Amino acid sequence: MSSNSHLQLQVQPLTDIKHLKIHGRTTGALNPLTLFWTGSAIEVNLRASELWLEVESGYDHHESWISVLINSVPVSRQMLNAGRHWVCVFRGMNPETVKNIRIVKEVQAMSGDPGAYLQFHAVRTDGSFLPVEAKPYRLEFIGDSITSGEGVIGAKSEEGWIPAWFSGVHNYTAITAESVQAEFRVISQSGWGVLSSWDNNPGGNIPDIYEQVCGLLTGPHNEALGAHAMNDFAAWQPDVVVVNLGTNDDGAFNSPAWLDESTGRIYKQRLNEDGSYHEEDLAAFEAAVTRFLAKLRGYNPGAHLLWVYGMLGLSLMPAIYRAVDEYMKSTGDKNVSVFQLPNVTNETMGARTHPGLPAHEQTARELSGYIRGIFSGS
Repeated sequence: MSSNSHLQLQVQPLTDIKHLKIHGRTTGALNPLTLFWTGSAIEVNLRASELWLEVESGYDHHESWISVLINSVPVSRQMLNAGRHWVCVFRGMNPETVKNIRIVKEVQAMSGDPGAYLQFHAVRTDGSFLPVEAKPYRLEFIGDSITSGEGVIGAKSEEGWIPAWFSGVHNYTAITAESVQAEFRVISQSGWGVLSSWDNNPGGNIPDIYEQVCGLLTGPHNEALGAHAMNDFAAWQPDVVVVNLGTNDDGAFNSPAWLDESTGRIYKQRLNEDGSYHEEDLAAFEAAVTRFLAKLRGYNPGAHLLWVYGMLGLSLMPAIYRAVDEYMKSTGDKNVSVFQLPNVTNETMGARTHPGLPAHEQTARELSGYIRGIFSGS
């Protein structure tokens, strides 16, 4: 590569790229584009020898990571420093061949870090962009740390809660979507549930923030970026909504009570003396499942609603079945089902006692088979 080649690179803001494909919930703004959720990405088809991306990232505690996929293969993964700078995506490649490039946000939206954000401003390249072919299906995944890919990267001995151990690429969501030829979006947060978070905090539930672009983010900066704006559901309707919640709700039954210091109220999902679930609290969980299904149907009228559960235990599976049955009976909605995921083993465990890559791959194999059946109408 000659020293003059750099001078041939042309800077283009994202607004000037005709064939830019965006994955994940956004506000629709491109100047710059803010990526909120794990697995969010930009995708282009490009005939060029070199490509750079202008990124902007900030954080108080939890930095952003991105992965680069070339022709569907992950080729690089990196932590982003705070500030605005250029990242080289590739260089020295055959300028005549078309490459499919996807640049993916690897880390979940960080509800506990009001300073965390990730934006893309522009590209710099010597080539031209071509259309990106649309995939035939769309999937939306809703979940917790499992769906955020926590622990899929890193050794089993790793225990630190840091962004490095998250991945939106080596994740059952991305692997399933690729297997069934679907675009996908992810709405997920570590520790959160359908009724409360693992520590009994009722504010840590996904249903309450579902209709917003990224309602779990905090702080004035994220609010200014549009995180709390209403999501444009009409612009992107999924064929299947996959809900993988319940693991942290089960954890709440086995965790200490949570005190709301602003009201003095104490919240606790209780167990009976024999270790069984307290009937009243189990009923509250089931009611939360039923309510969420109703909300999902309101925003996704044509989607199949698929509740999945099981990678880190099956304790609440009977309650989930009852709740889904109750929803179907009370509404007459038959476009709903439940699917049991394969439990993690010692061999498939990843970092932070979360499912590792083998567990995500096994889950994706089984789940994609089930989803293909939904697509085929069987």
